[in-house]
Amino acid sequence: MKTLKDVISLKFKTSESEGVIFHGEGQQGDYITLELKKAKLVLNLNLGINQLGSIFGHTSVTTGSLLDDHHWHSIIIERHGRNINLTLDRHMQHFRTNGEFDYLDLDYEITFGGMPFSGKPSSNSRKNFKGCMESINYNGNNITDLAKRKKLEPSNVGNLSFSCVEPHTVPVFFNATSYLEVPGRPSQDLFSVSFLFRTWNPNGLLLFSNFADDLGNVEIDINEGKVSIHINVTQVKKNRIDISS
Repeated sequence: MKTLKDVISLKFKTSESEGVIFHGEGQQGDYITLELKKAKLVLNLNLGINQLGSIFGHTSVTTGSLLDDHHWHSIIIERHGRNINLTLDRHMQHFRTNGEFDYLDLDYEITFGGMPFSGKPSSNSRKNFKGCMESINYNGNNITDLAKRKKLEPSNVGNLSFSCVEPHTVPVFFNATSYLEVPGRPSQDLFSVSFLFRTWNPNGLLLFSNFADDLGNVEIDINEGKVSIHINVTQVKKNRIDISS
């Protein structure tokens, strides 16, 4: 598949921060990979290298953040030669690829939701996508519809279902004055707590609890964008432990 123009679009939602959304590569050093890294969208593209390998054609562009929020996000990639428009949720970013070539020369297949193991160093460290996709369109081909009707040849469909399972987690929104109070367990000598959180605010109290019998307290907060844990114990000499990350 040697193309001068490409239009690739899809929608996705996931609660995972890492995963390959689609990938294609060729024998002449060409490749295109769209993936999530640390909940950001990363497009890696190379339109090939010359025979001497002196033209550095690798181009990497990052856009968006916090894309692992299990909400639908839309992507459109429009390429004409070395000129690329990358649109994420209506926010368009224009850039020009490195190198001197205009054509994307790929092998006979591209993969959505992951990448096959090719023996190259780039293929063994990447995670497959885990989540939902819809409205996958590759250069005018409705991939979602073709896959559902089993009209893709050749195709390798592994553990794929044409439905989107909603997660069982229930989020809680806190404003500046709200809080959630739950009963403690006074008979336990172990304190254990875990939760996921997301905020744009650099400061805020996440958790506070007094220990039974006036033995102290524990506090977890955000201070200037860092999570801090403060443990106060009343019965020992070194009565305060502070941990920051």
